[in-house]
Amino acid sequence: MSSAPEQEAERGDEFGGRRTRRPEDGRTSGRPAGAPGAVNGRPRPDPALRPLPGATVWPGSPEPLGARFRTAADGTAGTNFALWAGGAEAVELCLFDGGGGAGDGGPAGAPQGETRLPLTELTHEIWHGFVPGVLPGRRYGYRVHGRWDPWTGARWNPAKLLLDPYARAVDGDFSLPPEVYGHVRDWPQQHVADTVRDERDSAPYVPKGVVVADGDDWADDQRPKTPWPDSVIYELHVRGFTKRHPGVPEELRGTYAGLAHPAAVEHLVRLGVTAVELLPVHQFAHEDHLLRRGLRNYWGYNSIGYFAPHAAYAASGTDGRQVGEFKRMVRALHAAGLEVILDVVYNHTAEGGELGPTLSLRGIDNRRYYRLQGDRRRYADYTGCGNTLHVVQPNVLRLITDSLRYWVTEMGVDGFRFDLAAALARSMHDVDMLSPFLAVIAQDPVLRRVKLIAEPWDVGSGGYQVGSFPPLWTEWNDRYRDAVRDYWRGALPDVRDLGYRLSGSSDLYAWGGRRPYASVNFVTAHDGFTLRDLVSYEHKHNEANGEGNRDGTDGNRSWNCGAEGPTDDPAVRALRRRQLRNLLTTLLLSTGVPMLVAGDEMGRTQGGNNNAYCQDNETSWTDWSLLEEPGWRALADLCGRLLALRRAHPVLRSRSFFSGRPQSADGLRDLAWFTAGGTEMTQADWYAPAATLGMYLSGRDIPQRGQQGEPVTDDSFLAVLHAGPAGTGFTLPGPPWADGYELLVDTAREEQAAPPGEHRAAGARITVEARSVLLWRVTRERAEAGAEAPIP
Repeated sequence: MSSAPEQEAERGDEFGGRRTRRPEDGRTSGRPAGAPGAVNGRPRPDPALRPLPGATVWPGSPEPLGARFRTAADGTAGTNFALWAGGAEAVELCLFDGGGGAGDGGPAGAPQGETRLPLTELTHEIWHGFVPGVLPGRRYGYRVHGRWDPWTGARWNPAKLLLDPYARAVDGDFSLPPEVYGHVRDWPQQHVADTVRDERDSAPYVPKGVVVADGDDWADDQRPKTPWPDSVIYELHVRGFTKRHPGVPEELRGTYAGLAHPAAVEHLVRLGVTAVELLPVHQFAHEDHLLRRGLRNYWGYNSIGYFAPHAAYAASGTDGRQVGEFKRMVRALHAAGLEVILDVVYNHTAEGGELGPTLSLRGIDNRRYYRLQGDRRRYADYTGCGNTLHVVQPNVLRLITDSLRYWVTEMGVDGFRFDLAAALARSMHDVDMLSPFLAVIAQDPVLRRVKLIAEPWDVGSGGYQVGSFPPLWTEWNDRYRDAVRDYWRGALPDVRDLGYRLSGSSDLYAWGGRRPYASVNFVTAHDGFTLRDLVSYEHKHNEANGEGNRDGTDGNRSWNCGAEGPTDDPAVRALRRRQLRNLLTTLLLSTGVPMLVAGDEMGRTQGGNNNAYCQDNETSWTDWSLLEEPGWRALADLCGRLLALRRAHPVLRSRSFFSGRPQSADGLRDLAWFTAGGTEMTQADWYAPAATLGMYLSGRDIPQRGQQGEPVTDDSFLAVLHAGPAGTGFTLPGPPWADGYELLVDTAREEQAAPPGEHRAAGARITVEARSVLLWRVTRERAEAGAEAPIP
């Protein structure tokens, strides 16, 4: 914790009768001269803030928050505005004419056509008013008055136009010139710059909220409602997925309409995924350090508007029509049987730490929206992004839950993946699985029925919480990622951890009634190497990010197969493609919910960049030309075959954890593990170094029942995984496990358009090629001779 040097400022709290001086110039940093005060809890009018001639503000209603167009009882059309600003002394609603300002697509500093209307009604800390004649499409913002005393966390500055936290559409972009900072960004003494209030008007430089009409009941929409065990998630970026798609019209590429186009939807359906998980689509801003380097935030983990679809992804314009375009995209995906899951960032905002811009929440009530340190001038940062939303505060918790319900009920989405969810689960300091956020979600009649995925960690102390989230929640399982990566690069000391990961991670999730689908299994995600880069690079290559290759993790658990990056060596190229087949096959045969990353099924590469968050270019965009190359087309075909196999066989997507115990008199188990010698694994085998593992899944003894309680039966399967650098023998288990086996997948083969169709007798000794996976279907009739011959 730090405090200001005595020679620079006298610390003071206005509530205690003391004042604070600005450093070096002796001016006060409390309430500015002439700022509105309050009498008996009601705002005292300031002559400078009186409405322009002809403007009218009726009392309106404090509910709902935000800007809602409606017709009054007497038939007058207008918009009700309501803003929670608990500690404010006065609030002005600012209405804008079209055009003008860098934030509006016009030149910086252009006239704004701004009309300021004081909101004089204050109900339960909500400032509100109804303005007749304000119709959908009108742009607006707020100016909030109060004390300027950063030493106590008070950072009100009416010179800064603020985005409504409940704005459902945003027009314009954030360019972050000095005028949008509440403090003097270029103050000579940078260590106290955040304490000096900047008096310049930010309105010409910031985006505005847009009034949007209601009126969509979703009566014509059919949600897929895919059960968790049947789900396959496909993580994609709205812009990047279609930006280079040849089948999408050029004017629609990179937009919500582009993702809804039949050419884009057809790939998702043919592949066989059940849900798209969209990287952040809440309105977000680009960080100043990126703009200075000529880059932009591509991923979007820098939210500033939790109700507004990001305007830059709209083909139809930013005057509110982006809302309808997003809804049409959701409808198109639903019609194709695909659910829509949003990656949401409620743990922090784009305003950053004390040196960040004043865009919205900081200027509304900094002390109650953000977690502050004991030194109230500083922010508690559990996110690594400068600030952390104070979710324990009722108004913040309401903002988040109102946003979530809005996206479900009014925008049609089917679930959420919560970025750094552990930060949301913190009570005062520690992560608490009984925290207000988790408690509210658990009882909410809307939210508890949708898909909830936690990224179960943050960057604070005690933030790693994999396996700890309560029932209803599914989690990103990074222990699955690490075990599978390590196994295929030959870095696992034994196969104990791999066994848990393949069978649903019961060691993490078999408590509290949780099921195997509590684990979202993934090998890659947006953050890190692509699947192809995972087998092509051992070191990150992030130079294009402009951070000296210091950004991104150094712990990639990758193996380049003998050469770093692109190579003409045919042996290395073939091995890499085999490793890709191994990783995809392992993922899609594992119990749990698999997650694929867009383009991994066709060999997308980022050139070794494992932190491409600022690469809004061909580095990150999906390269559809790869499907024209036979090798990459074959990989996509294998992925589709595996997903079709998974969809057809319930034993491959178990709804319950396996017991591993005999299910009948013949000793057959629902799950069994085998050594290369064809014998069941012993305790000692699990602790011994091994590169080969056989996993037997019995379809006769699936631990689940049908809708009417009837037994569910299926084929049985044997998966043989071998990560060794040389081929090995493997004895196929005999009765009661099988009479014979039919080969369905052999990752040693380059082409996987159809099953190999090989048959072997139970008890046969086969050869498993180096670094490969074999998937066998159990047959109940003995195969014919030839069992000793190695598989070609």
